[in-house]
Amino acid sequence: MARLFPIVIATSFIGATCIIGNILGQGKVLGQEKVLGQEKGAEEKDTKSSTKAIDFALKEDRLIFSVEGKSIGEYVFRDEKILRPYFSSLKTLGGTQVTRNHPPVAGTDATDHDSMHPGLWLAFGDINGHDFWRNKGSIRHTRFIVSPRAENRGVLFTSESSLIGSDGEGIGMLVLDVSIGLRETGWTLLLEAILQPGASDLILGDQEEMGFGARVATPLTEKKGGRILNSRGITGASKTWGQPADWCDYSGSFEGKEAGITLFASPKPLRQSWWHNRDYGLIVANPFGRKSMKQGEPNQTRVAKGEELRLKFGAFIHDQGVSNTQKILQGIVPLSDLRSTTP
Repeated sequence: MARLFPIVIATSFIGATCIIGNILGQGKVLGQEKVLGQEKGAEEKDTKSSTKAIDFALKEDRLIFSVEGKSIGEYVFRDEKILRPYFSSLKTLGGTQVTRNHPPVAGTDATDHDSMHPGLWLAFGDINGHDFWRNKGSIRHTRFIVSPRAENRGVLFTSESSLIGSDGEGIGMLVLDVSIGLRETGWTLLLEAILQPGASDLILGDQEEMGFGARVATPLTEKKGGRILNSRGITGASKTWGQPADWCDYSGSFEGKEAGITLFASPKPLRQSWWHNRDYGLIVANPFGRKSMKQGEPNQTRVAKGEELRLKFGAFIHDQGVSNTQKILQGIVPLSDLRSTTP
């Protein structure tokens, strides 16, 4: 049975109001989804797109996702250099890459943070004093609780990893419940992260480098003419940095093709996320760093032994750019059925 993804987004700007609420969904056929501003004739378009499906190939160290034989991204669960699972090489259905090359290409990309910003990831700069963002500690894949499988033209899987501190000792577990699916204007990656303490409580600290992040492809960065837009209608890295929002979109164009990625963060069970955004291509949804994001007193999140913390995030990879804000919003509307895939 699907679970609710409790997220409410209300934005009023560019002459449109977009409201996203709680909807229970198992993944609708594109032609049956109601999209804001959908015109007559969309049914024919949807019928054509509904023949597509996301396929996957399981390798020793990664899952490779594709549509009609063309790769749209990878989930890497074993890497000797990056000591945590991550998604890389994410592309739109039209083939435009929206995350930075991994590894970055010298002369084409900025090569900073190559082991910290591999594409799309969930990481924590401080759990019990251990740094899982900068690879001082490791989030070590142990198994797939739910093996990757095809469902509703998408892919579902649940992975389990051990949290290994910088001293080599285990402090808990991280379960990632992932659902990847097609949408009318792109595709989505929905993630529920479950943090489970080991012998002692887990204490998540207050840092900028905490949460669900992405490093966008070099041509899409603000430095190259791209744009960041948040759910409050605020644009720009400097103006959106540290601000609370339900989602942030980073979009731009490359060789005449527009593309972008939108990150979402549920406000439950903690709070609306603050955003660590940079003009060189970084966006991070951070529900932990109140002081680090200059929003008040230091914050500490404790997960008691025997309990768990569930965090829910989403990403929308789309073929729309800075000139098509309205179309991006149309794509966001079907994301109201963000959900867990766990029965």
